[in-house]
Amino acid sequence: MDFLDFLLQKGVLTDKDIAEVKKAVSEDKQNLELALQDRGLDDLTILNHKGEFYGYPVSSVQAKSIGYDTLKIIPEESAAHYQMVPLDMKDGLLEVGMVDPTSIEAKDALSFITAKEGLSYKIFVIAEVTFDEMLKTYSGLTGQVKDALDDLTPEINMDETLLKNSPKDSKQMAQNETQIIEDAPVTKIVATVLRYAVEGGASDVHIEPLREQVRVRFRVDGILNTSLILPRNVQEAVVARIKILSRMKLDEKRKPQDGRFSAKIDGRKIDFRVSTFPVYYGEKVVMRILDQEKGVKPIDEIGLSPRYLEMLKKAISRPYGLILVSGPTGSGKSTTLYSLLNAVDRETKNVLSLEDPVEYSLDGVSQSQVRSEIGYTFANGLRTTLRQDPDIIMVGEIRDAETAGLAIQAALTGHLVLSTIHTNTSTGIVPRLIDMGIDPYLITPTLILGIGQRLVRKICPDTGREMPIEGAIKKKIEENFQGLPQEFHSEIPKAESVLKAIPSDACPRGTQGREAVFEMFEMDRDVEKVILNNPVETAIFDAVREKGLVTMREHAIIKALEHKIPFEEINSL
Repeated sequence: MDFLDFLLQKGVLTDKDIAEVKKAVSEDKQNLELALQDRGLDDLTILNHKGEFYGYPVSSVQAKSIGYDTLKIIPEESAAHYQMVPLDMKDGLLEVGMVDPTSIEAKDALSFITAKEGLSYKIFVIAEVTFDEMLKTYSGLTGQVKDALDDLTPEINMDETLLKNSPKDSKQMAQNETQIIEDAPVTKIVATVLRYAVEGGASDVHIEPLREQVRVRFRVDGILNTSLILPRNVQEAVVARIKILSRMKLDEKRKPQDGRFSAKIDGRKIDFRVSTFPVYYGEKVVMRILDQEKGVKPIDEIGLSPRYLEMLKKAISRPYGLILVSGPTGSGKSTTLYSLLNAVDRETKNVLSLEDPVEYSLDGVSQSQVRSEIGYTFANGLRTTLRQDPDIIMVGEIRDAETAGLAIQAALTGHLVLSTIHTNTSTGIVPRLIDMGIDPYLITPTLILGIGQRLVRKICPDTGREMPIEGAIKKKIEENFQGLPQEFHSEIPKAESVLKAIPSDACPRGTQGREAVFEMFEMDRDVEKVILNNPVETAIFDAVREKGLVTMREHAIIKALEHKIPFEEINSL
């Protein structure tokens, strides 16, 4: 019995339907699944019936969710010949999608490939249209980008003024630019990389020249994954194309450069912040993706607990003082600052910001881009802003003693100052300022709120495996909250389980997106005394802990108890 007979037996098709399908396949050379769709069957129905007919589980995984590290396990030639593609790799188990899982040849080839790699495998049924899409992605990932991109339309609309203002050091340079602009395959390669990154929810794109190829990696939810491999011979043209878009100097390859450009992708305006960096095999390019349509989140949507939200609202309503957000690079500090700027009164207050770079445009805020190469630094800019009659000043980062001193002086003289600083915890802010040369007696009257934050991955909606709170999990939770004063234990949710991230076809990592976890403390008389008498981090922590400071790790546990994040995320803090 073949698949059509099975559908007849199930009552899905009639004898007349089958005759028309066979005619479409034999005479019109139509794909079987497309012919079935013409009879009114949708993709999912066909796939589910195929799974039942063949006796294998089905998979509707999307091609764009498969990383290069997984895809390369089965060579493209084998994938195309046997109509099978790798879907995912989990603990030495390779999940493989097949159009026809009964094919003896395909199974023999799969057994040979996995035995050579020391892997076991599990077979899933996939639709033919899904296989075709995966094979197209395959070609792009293995470097055969020219054929794969021939039918794609460039999605970057070059601005004539941008081209007119591009740096041209000679007639030859102008000719080179024109040649690159008109080189359709290179234009399509760059457009495709950008589109893949935006559609995949990446925050950064890394284009890295290696010895024999060019590796393209996307950072998604804080993790870098190899997503594309390009042939080595397109590297210079790809970098040149990006430089033209970013208005960088084409002939400068020995020094790092910075730039930015905008592109319309799927009807949305996306900004890209670009940095080049000379490496051994050429120039590495990193592009930060800034989606203006996502906008700036309100402060009640950035993941704060109710008590911390009230503390923050109270702080930004103060007429003067210093609010500092701490954390390492990539912990979401800038996003929090933008949310704070979005929450202040921009109608009756004069709000200025010094940024490097300006990532999002905010109405009612006079945003200025610092440029250290021409001597316009945070310190110089801060001096200038004080002559602009400001009420609220945002300084992108306090990097040095001069900027720290000016920020403190601005807070002392009646301005509300918002900024970031690199420390591991909120209580580390004070020792860091002292290391920069700020006297403790200047910190106590100016610092009104210290914030520490990190980013954690969110669990995919309606997924995850429940784990009861007992044994090691219960012990870990109790140990973390042991030092928190009893009156604040009411903030710990009552829960019977936490979730473990479970990968699925729709959510390959089991997590999707990130949000912040926080810790913060307010300045009061007790904390002031500690800073003036014994300004070390442990003493400051003990003082603010008595006031109810919930650490970032504890905040993550609270979110895990609320089933917002997988429990294992607390180990990242």
